[in-house]
Amino acid sequence: MGCKLNFAETSTFARMLQEMGVRTAEKGEQADICLINTCSVTEVADHKCRQAIHRMVRNHPGAFVVVTGCYAQLSPQRVSAIEGVDLVLGSNEKADLIQFLSEAWAEREGLSVEQRAPLHRHHTVPTKDITSFAPSCARGNRTRYFLKVQDGCDYFCTYCTIPYARGFSRSPSIDSLVAQARQAAAEGGREIVLTGVNIGHFGAKTGETFIDLVRALDQVEGISRFRISSLEPDLISDDLIAFCASSRAFMPHFHIPLQSGSDTVLRLMHRRYDTALFAQKIHRIKTLMPDAFIGVDVMVGTRGETPECFEETYQLLNTLDVTQLHVFPYSERPGTAALKIPYVVDEATKKQRSQRLLALSDEKTLAFYRRHIGTEAEVLFERAERGRAMHGFTRNYIRVELPPAQAREEYDNQLIHVRLTGLNHDGTAKVEVRGER
Repeated sequence: MGCKLNFAETSTFARMLQEMGVRTAEKGEQADICLINTCSVTEVADHKCRQAIHRMVRNHPGAFVVVTGCYAQLSPQRVSAIEGVDLVLGSNEKADLIQFLSEAWAEREGLSVEQRAPLHRHHTVPTKDITSFAPSCARGNRTRYFLKVQDGCDYFCTYCTIPYARGFSRSPSIDSLVAQARQAAAEGGREIVLTGVNIGHFGAKTGETFIDLVRALDQVEGISRFRISSLEPDLISDDLIAFCASSRAFMPHFHIPLQSGSDTVLRLMHRRYDTALFAQKIHRIKTLMPDAFIGVDVMVGTRGETPECFEETYQLLNTLDVTQLHVFPYSERPGTAALKIPYVVDEATKKQRSQRLLALSDEKTLAFYRRHIGTEAEVLFERAERGRAMHGFTRNYIRVELPPAQAREEYDNQLIHVRLTGLNHDGTAKVEVRGER
């Protein structure tokens, strides 16, 4: 459930289980083990996680059910009490998931069928004691690999529970990450997405830096593309932007959380930048990489976001040369400092503000795509089911579609030279194939 970091971790868990002889259940087949890696970024996320757990228990009666992830860390007792749940592992314990699973499985297997009942066990530690780092570099059923380079966060923004769910910032060594990237290349990987909670904070406690990591990964042979999943504005150095602009493998694609375009709200959030710094980073990227795709996270309806503050956000984003907005309505989280802010935005207003920003996002994304119609590009295509269209992304993250009549199995995980010819009704780009590399 949730973010790319969770996807990377879940894919790694799956591979570890497969190496022990466990296989993925086929569609319609009863599973012996169900693993749910949860998210807790909003109350909606919590609700979806509970639904997923109930659905797993219902669809796979008698299966051994393991729940981990952010929701499991924040609400271990509530999760372990759900009917059918055997084992709940917090953020520190999931690094030893296989050991916990093996021990609990052996205990349950020693019981007769009549004696078996959900164990309802949970293992968590307080936030300050979350110190483990579970390495993850996997692609699951996708073409691109996701490499976990950092975990946890020291920022403690007033609206956010993630530091409580994942602990303080920590990261492995550059050498270990380069080794994982080389292994991905040896397995045929062509593209790697760097994931984490606050990846720009990489190495802050080990003496290494994020730009050192980027430079080292850029030298990994066999990997044609790297993407950076998300970077805090205050951690994007001009040196990093300049390096990405001239690098061999780092793509002109950035995802930068703004959260609010109002300095008043940013101060209430305890964010570590202002709108002037954010705008400066966007301008710098676009100066060196005019065709760069820039995605921006925006939260609407936070406590303290008056109508005037929202208009400041809208006007800022309207003037900036960004490509796409990821809009999230504010969700109240128990225990966060934001609950002390007196001004509350009602749900109807949140929805209205979200719709305005989503409409602005559609305009910006469409304009970005249209600017590239008629140009040529390299696309890394992803495997498609027989009879379905193939999809892939250009270097600057334009999503393209190749109709079933033109799709070929040999295009999967290959860099194909194409010409962008138009737009489909779903917003993807039409292409004609020029060749492959």
